[in-house]
Amino acid sequence: MLDNGSVLAVIPARGGSKGLPGKNILDLAGKPMIAWTIEAAQESNFVDRLILSSDDENIIEVAKEWNCEVPFIRPESLAGDTATSIDVAIHALDSLTQQYEYIVWLQPTAPLRLAEDIDHAIKICQTQNAPSCVSVVAAGKSPYWMYSLGKENAMQPIMPQDLSSCQRQELPKAYTLNGAVYVTKTQWLREHKKFMNGGSYAHIMPPERSIDIDSELDFKIAGMLLLERKLALLTSQDTGQINIPAPDPVTAFFHHFTPTQPFPLD
Repeated sequence: MLDNGSVLAVIPARGGSKGLPGKNILDLAGKPMIAWTIEAAQESNFVDRLILSSDDENIIEVAKEWNCEVPFIRPESLAGDTATSIDVAIHALDSLTQQYEYIVWLQPTAPLRLAEDIDHAIKICQTQNAPSCVSVVAAGKSPYWMYSLGKENAMQPIMPQDLSSCQRQELPKAYTLNGAVYVTKTQWLREHKKFMNGGSYAHIMPPERSIDIDSELDFKIAGMLLLERKLALLTSQDTGQINIPAPDPVTAFFHHFTPTQPFPLD
């Protein structure tokens, strides 16, 4: 709990995923995928209340099995492709009698985040008196090396300044949303109908915790990384010290992976 405000964490998880059907409750490294997000929120030092927003009976049942509160069933009007995350978040706030200073949006498609990621983002939002703090990851490819194609595939740099001839180390650092943590002042969210703006701050996460699951390949990579994490934890319990395995080919590959959809509905 924070000194100057209560914190509500919301896990949005609708049914009917098209890219990977049933992904929210598929077994991922020994747990339903949504359980990884539930556990991270439960381990947070600052989250006062954790709830699920879902329209799906199976997801609701699994969430309850992992001790996540389900105070309402999301209406069908907010479970389709046209509903926005802001609509879902405001519905969650309106459905509760208690008022909260902050809302933390935790998509179950980012199962590699840790409780410390949640807490650090909340703390940044509080200490900077910012409207919001969002999690980001260093972009796998610099936007200064990216182009749009015009007539007959004529190349035009995406960025106003073309730095394509520079070495990678010389390019300005760029970051992208990873979809793991969104912390927003609830009153600001209601007024502006958005999770972030020019006054938002960033919590930087490493690539190995930043995967956003949208496909079967994402799911397989996340599973391997989570199994690697579990192995490291077991090793630390046996030896008394944390022994992180050397990066494997999957981890090395992921360091070049940039999430393609960092902020889907859920």
